[in-house]
Amino acid sequence: MISVSGKYWEEFKFSKRFVDKIKVDNSFSEILSKIILMRGFTSEEIFTIKNNVELSNPFLKNFDYLQGYKIFENTIKNKGKIVILGDYDVDGIVSTSLMIKFLKKLNIKISYFIPDRIKDGYGANLNTIKKIVVYKPDLIIMLDCGSNSHEAVDYLNNKKIKSIIIDHHAIFRPYPKANCIINPHKNTYYSEFKFLCSGALVYFFIDFYLKKKNIDFNFKKNLILVLLSIVCDVMPLRFLNRVIAKNVLKSFNPKKNFAFRRIFEINKIKRPINIDDLGYLFGPIINCSGRIGNSSKSIDLLVSKEETIIENNIHYLINLNEKRKVLEERILKDIDLRDPCFLKSKVIVIYKKNLNEGLIGIIAARLKEYFNKPCLILTNSKNIIKGSARSTNIFDIGKFLKKAIDKKIILTGGGHNLAGGLTLKKENIDKLIKFVEIEYQNLNKNNQHKNIYLSKILSTSINSHFVSEIQKAAPFGSFNPNPKFLIENLKILKPKIIKEKFISCMLISNNRTFFKAISFNLVDSKISEYLLNYKKKIKIIAQLNENLWNNKKSIQLNIIDVIV
Repeated sequence: MISVSGKYWEEFKFSKRFVDKIKVDNSFSEILSKIILMRGFTSEEIFTIKNNVELSNPFLKNFDYLQGYKIFENTIKNKGKIVILGDYDVDGIVSTSLMIKFLKKLNIKISYFIPDRIKDGYGANLNTIKKIVVYKPDLIIMLDCGSNSHEAVDYLNNKKIKSIIIDHHAIFRPYPKANCIINPHKNTYYSEFKFLCSGALVYFFIDFYLKKKNIDFNFKKNLILVLLSIVCDVMPLRFLNRVIAKNVLKSFNPKKNFAFRRIFEINKIKRPINIDDLGYLFGPIINCSGRIGNSSKSIDLLVSKEETIIENNIHYLINLNEKRKVLEERILKDIDLRDPCFLKSKVIVIYKKNLNEGLIGIIAARLKEYFNKPCLILTNSKNIIKGSARSTNIFDIGKFLKKAIDKKIILTGGGHNLAGGLTLKKENIDKLIKFVEIEYQNLNKNNQHKNIYLSKILSTSINSHFVSEIQKAAPFGSFNPNPKFLIENLKILKPKIIKEKFISCMLISNNRTFFKAISFNLVDSKISEYLLNYKKKIKIIAQLNENLWNNKKSIQLNIIDVIV
């Protein structure tokens, strides 16, 4: 089944026997059982649906954590100077903020450094490390970076400066010769935790230290920041991340956190916090400082206890984020989304000379969602080309970038399965385009990429009970998305454009049932064109959401795609 956007949609194929077994064994509804089967939930994950599960630290007997603890403790005992080097995205900012909060609580003076995206480049490169060494540190802790920083670590070793790396990005042998590397992507016995982001790894490191030292300090209140990292770094909301999410959403009260409370008040939100708030409200506000501003503003927002400082930083970052949105829309409007090359290509690669470097990752993400294909955005950066990549679950961009380095097609590159960054010479752009197409085809030979919806449902089955059964599989996010359904025989009423971005409309079924609906697809997309102009009956691929407004619940359909 081909949609107006050119995507191929297919219903998930169920084994009725397996669905019935899940239903009987757990006393679940059929729709919930289907979601569990589609997701491949483990017995432990099924347990989290039925029960409240307390979060425990899985690294309390971990050798890397113990090694890091000893280096850390020895530095503190000898009153050594500690400098934190963090990445400039949400995960890096959260990781840095957690470590600052922790060390402040121990009354330990520290310095931190977040690279400037344009001036310094990414992560723990040699030039950045040389800047930090001026502070004469005894220990540098690299957070959300450093896993492939051989030159920088060798330089520190020559200077007899110790280093700890806590990171979740792809790492390849030979590993940097740091004093301690905590990274589940190493060939190590704790590789089952590859789904954790750096913020989570840092949180568990701090928890390890507190338990080892028997310090009674409630650091769990900072789990909201860990969840912010998980969501913004598009980590799977599965397994331990799912436990973190459920614990946070159940216990976190925005009214008791000044920064979160004020952002909610400014946006006139009067309901409990949810995953979308973290991904689409708080995340962009924190992230924009590393894209077009000063990352220290976001650090201050998360770390400061002074309400005046927090208030000032909130307004600074909100205004900066609005500026980022305007710049982003300008870039998107300058890209012809109906270019036939985009339809033919398996991977979208766009090179434009003078894009804002801080925005190329967001543009890559938007286009990846629009085309449902991996996307690389390239632009000039001084004397080289800098790029940002976003990918789908079927193409590991981190592994691809490593191959491209080995083939000497790109100069530098790194990331994880869904996102990465790279640099290359301008003359190698065509080589990169050919190489990524070949690699994608080799991985997906003879496979038409299928978009899967859970099942076809009648409009008469859409009610609050049905939606509440779906919500039992929440929180939804990466690798556990809100399920999609096929709904037929609908007509579009009162379509309108909201904020020059989205399409809002009413949908009416054969039995005269009305549904509120919204589409977050780009306003100049084929989907939006049909929603605004098509007069006949349509089929839609949609997610079901329950909105809470003024203590009243209503069902809203989120239109993913249209079929005519």
